[in-house]
Amino acid sequence: MQIHTDRKDIMDNFKRVQEINQRLNIDAVLISNGNNMRYVSGFAGETGYLYISEKRHAVITDFRYTYQAEAEAKGYEIVTIGTGGYEEAIGDLVKSDNVKRLGFESEDMLYSNYESLRKALDFAELVPIKDEVTRLRRIKTPKELERIRQAESIGDKVFSEILTFIKPGVTELEVAARIEYLLKLYGGERTSFPAIVASGVNSSMPHAVPTTKKIEKGDFVTMDFGCVYEGYCSDMTRTVVVGKATDKQKELYNLVLEAQLAALDALKAGLKGKEVDKVARDIIYNAGYEGCFGHGLGHSVGLFIHENPRLSQTEEDIIEAGMVETVEPGIYIRGFGGVRIEDLVEVTENGIVNYTHSDKSLIEL
Repeated sequence: MQIHTDRKDIMDNFKRVQEINQRLNIDAVLISNGNNMRYVSGFAGETGYLYISEKRHAVITDFRYTYQAEAEAKGYEIVTIGTGGYEEAIGDLVKSDNVKRLGFESEDMLYSNYESLRKALDFAELVPIKDEVTRLRRIKTPKELERIRQAESIGDKVFSEILTFIKPGVTELEVAARIEYLLKLYGGERTSFPAIVASGVNSSMPHAVPTTKKIEKGDFVTMDFGCVYEGYCSDMTRTVVVGKATDKQKELYNLVLEAQLAALDALKAGLKGKEVDKVARDIIYNAGYEGCFGHGLGHSVGLFIHENPRLSQTEEDIIEAGMVETVEPGIYIRGFGGVRIEDLVEVTENGIVNYTHSDKSLIEL
């Protein structure tokens, strides 16, 4: 897999981690979150840790990823674990650096891994640092924004093409498979999550898993999908009708679209996530559909598909310029169906830049 990193950004991120060490009065930090490892070192292997102290910075991994780490994590010491596993390798580094307080990502590390480390490092204090490193990824650089924009443009192209594939008799699984194939065909490294395709009554489930159900005339078809481009995710949702839409379908679709457009118009830097969520939610609830919009309005996107801060009823964090958010209200009615419309946007001081350009008018196939 070809990995795209910018060494200047990587070194800047590394320095910011060292600042966390100083601020929290820890001698070193152990990074276990894979996306954080990539963000700070460039290493995108599936297994390993980063170890960063004042004296050294190292990628700790197993033999399967040694060559990859050497190629991607320029300037890092590469430590390949032996029969003693990660505990022994980490312990050797901690002893060598005379570390007394070792920070660890308490919101990421499995409890079983923590217990193993605690027993192996009984000579050092393990200090939980929660999401300190993850928070560094919230505001995107211009290069990160461009990669997300490119990923979303692939989704736009796929949506345009998949409309010609959807027809009565085709199954949800067939549509999902086609979407995922096209995402890769047009430049995606992989999907950012398994494609959601939900038709008819299945569209009342926000995260329905595609089934062998055949699409029928009169169905809502909701499609939620995205891809990864140079490490960064995209996300979009569109809902269409196969055949002519009923008055009820038009009502639901137009209401969701109204809520989404209002939220897009309101979103800008300086607002709390819950304030943006409320704009869309009030429109839907005031129209009589309270209880039919049970998820948050949106979430941040970056190296991972679901990042913080979110646009939700409980989000107190401030949305800042340079963050990338989804805006995806929906209405879901058991036994009938549902509608969701989702765009991916960059937040600016005065508003947004919308990365999603697919048609949002009600499409009748």
